[in-house]
Amino acid sequence: MCGIVGAVAINNVVPILLEGLQRLEYRGYDSAGLVVSHEGLQRLRTTGRVLELQKLAETQQVHGYAGIAHTRWATHGAPSERNAHPHFSGSKEQNSRIAVVHNGIIENYESMRERLQNEGYWFVSDTDTEAIAHLVASNLKKIPDLLEAVCASIAELRGAFAIAVMEETRPDKIVVARNGAPLLLGLGASGNYAASDVSALLKATKNMIYLEDGDVAELTNIGYRIVNCQQGEAVHQVERTVHETQLSSEAIELGPYAHYMQKEIFEQPSAVANTLEMVLNAQSISPNLFGSEAENIFAQTRSILILACGTSYHAGLVARYWLETVAGLPCNVEIASEYRYRDPIADAGTLVVSISQSGETADTLAAMNYAKQLGHPYSLAICNVAESALIRQADLRFLTRAGPEIGVASTKAFTTQLASLLLLTATLAKMRQKLSTETELRIIADLRHLPVAIQHALQVEPQVKAWAKSFAQKRHALFLGRGVHYPIAMEGALKLKEISYIHAEAYAAGELKHGPLALVDSEMPVVAIAPNDQLLGKLKSNLQEVHARGGELYVFADADAQITPGENLHVIRLLEHGGLLSPILHTIPLQLLAYHVALERGTDVDKPRNLAKAVTVE
Repeated sequence: MCGIVGAVAINNVVPILLEGLQRLEYRGYDSAGLVVSHEGLQRLRTTGRVLELQKLAETQQVHGYAGIAHTRWATHGAPSERNAHPHFSGSKEQNSRIAVVHNGIIENYESMRERLQNEGYWFVSDTDTEAIAHLVASNLKKIPDLLEAVCASIAELRGAFAIAVMEETRPDKIVVARNGAPLLLGLGASGNYAASDVSALLKATKNMIYLEDGDVAELTNIGYRIVNCQQGEAVHQVERTVHETQLSSEAIELGPYAHYMQKEIFEQPSAVANTLEMVLNAQSISPNLFGSEAENIFAQTRSILILACGTSYHAGLVARYWLETVAGLPCNVEIASEYRYRDPIADAGTLVVSISQSGETADTLAAMNYAKQLGHPYSLAICNVAESALIRQADLRFLTRAGPEIGVASTKAFTTQLASLLLLTATLAKMRQKLSTETELRIIADLRHLPVAIQHALQVEPQVKAWAKSFAQKRHALFLGRGVHYPIAMEGALKLKEISYIHAEAYAAGELKHGPLALVDSEMPVVAIAPNDQLLGKLKSNLQEVHARGGELYVFADADAQITPGENLHVIRLLEHGGLLSPILHTIPLQLLAYHVALERGTDVDKPRNLAKAVTVE
């Protein structure tokens, strides 16, 4: 959530700042702003989209050679211009010396605000961010170097945050700091930059430095320096590796698609193929796919603990069925934000698997670290971002090569996570002698065919689109699944409510008689996942219970599931029977349903209200 862009260059940085903010729009925001250094600090803020900020900059002819910019997702204080970033220090804007943008939450801002007010600083917003600006200004009175003043300031802050700071008497530099929220540097021929995400800087450079917690960096147009000032440690200069990102600007372009979500749904065959590239031409499954230490760690593994949030949590729930059935390993799946505040029992034989698209999800990172503190010795990260904190902090790692996912509603990240988790299941099963050579070869063949099978699943789009016209008029919906497809029903319900704002709930179909059946009437559509597996007969009985009570059924079935359409019973048949991979294939039409229902309702598909792509604060 939120986005930071900073630049110091030999040319006007306003176009770079605005381009960067546009690239960060997918993270979710309710206001935007920038400040540049030109005969003082010139600030623009708006509660509109970045396009509105761009129009303001053009109208007022704002330009400068150093600047910071921000898209805000409200935490403290309602969305408004006075709460939008950047925030200044001082009682009057024209006398302000410090400008700050900030991602994250400052937990001790109230006591800090009271102290700074007693020092004479005047607060004009409801945000925790403004306290940072005044704190830096206060420290600058005692510490004349801006970088050192920022170091002193972050030592007093509690919480996860990333900040960028400017000072009007130092127009040739910006200072940035990271602690628990993503922030990176970009090094270019004509300047140096900072941002929350690689995508914001691709037009300026491909050379990136990923800051670590406690890092504070000073940027000028000809160089940079980084120090680390973790609380309780002496400030010392550090070297960080420069990476050349493999992400291309074309990868984050919309291309011929109407929305990023649509693009990402149809990228799933190639995303899964890229994720499984090392397996598709192999004749056996190797633990080395998960890291050089994987064989040793997997040999000690007696159970699995999966930590994740949102869509990634649903992927973990599917994996539990696979791990217990195929690999014979006990598996527990925890919502990361809940796990980190419980007192669970640690087992040294448990492998902790953390799943995240961004690798910067605050709760998942904290939960993984908490598990290690409790006594879980080994962790595995399944993530889509190679340079993320989750990947860096885990003992083992598997990269889902889905490419950048811009739409807030996760699609290709989910299916690549499922493919990765099935590969993990097969690897653990093989090491435990639970997988015959014949079964191993069949799983490899199924994974090799998976991109084609997903392509076939996408072909049901015209039928789903026809359903969407009537479905869009509804206010509530139930999603039903059984066994390993119950988490897929949960994911389908989540997608629908995320982008169409229709209230949707998912239930294990066997639970209908335990309460949800009371909701069923002609105005409550019921979406069911009906694969031809051992639970199909049970599911058909559940569907009859809905039909008998006047409910309208929308069923996604395997071709051979023998469910016949009729009055108030709509059926779309997938072209393939997925077998072990069935949960992945049945995900595709549910994504398409949510997308087309949202289109019918006219909602903002890629940037749904109140939501952010990467949840980097609690």
